[in-house]
Amino acid sequence: MLASFLIGLREGLEAALVVGILVAYLRRLDRRDALPKLWIGIGLAVVLAVIFGAVLTFGSYALAPGAQELIGGLMSLLAVAMVTWMIFWMQKAGRAMKATLEGGLDRALTIGGLWALVAIGFVSVAREGIETTLLLWSMLQSFGNAPLALTGALLGLAVAVVVGWLIARGAVRLDTRRFFAWTGGFLVIVAAGVLAYAVMDLQEAGALPGPFSTAAPLDAAGAVAIGWAAFPFGWAFDVSSAIAPGSTLATLLQATIGFRPQMSWLQVVVWVVYILVVGFFFLRGIRSRRPARPSVAASTEAAAPSLTQQGAA
Repeated sequence: MLASFLIGLREGLEAALVVGILVAYLRRLDRRDALPKLWIGIGLAVVLAVIFGAVLTFGSYALAPGAQELIGGLMSLLAVAMVTWMIFWMQKAGRAMKATLEGGLDRALTIGGLWALVAIGFVSVAREGIETTLLLWSMLQSFGNAPLALTGALLGLAVAVVVGWLIARGAVRLDTRRFFAWTGGFLVIVAAGVLAYAVMDLQEAGALPGPFSTAAPLDAAGAVAIGWAAFPFGWAFDVSSAIAPGSTLATLLQATIGFRPQMSWLQVVVWVVYILVVGFFFLRGIRSRRPARPSVAASTEAAAPSLTQQGAA
């Protein structure tokens, strides 16, 4: 519930900020007549996300077990790709997001067509909705039937709407750079867990070699080997006796870092590689975006011309 709450909060707040920028800009231009068209596009984006989630949830029940795991694994890979792209996109383009959205609205108002404004609202929110739906679906698949996870996501979205409304009203000030930095780091870890789950699905479907295929090494008893002797297609570890699958601790670890009591070597390898590679570039992006503190000398030099110009004026 905590993991899905944070995901719903972050993704919902992204969408809420986008909507807030668009609505505030139209009001500043005194174009309240265009607001209904914008809300139509936003509503269509929400409907698309709901339909997409319904198709993912109910459309897989008629599939054969192997096909279901294959589709689940591929969709989880797509979710990881979308989340990874969004993390770095927000890190790179977050500061220019307001100007980009306002420029799109200017073009739509210039065209003057109904569908131009509807498209602006739809495209601005649909991306967030599809990404959120796909990521939450992948997490719910890894948890099994988990109503609490869905409840947490809905609560996160509700809180995001309220916070976004308060920000638009000026009642709350949020350091969005720090917020998205912390939640972006959390999403890197969550995406690594979803990636590990995707690998397990693909191994069960036979698309990747692993403990369920003939490539798995066997121990003396004829079971799939565990530990270093099982590398690379056996089980990396099995601590089910110490951490029972489905227990509170197992669910908490699975929701936060993608840990499962029994994991294959391929799962462990892709989890570690993803954390190291994506985490490295994410942290480097954060450090490069930190504003430099001006020195006293630089401040004095910068102030001198302005004083001179004021005196000349």
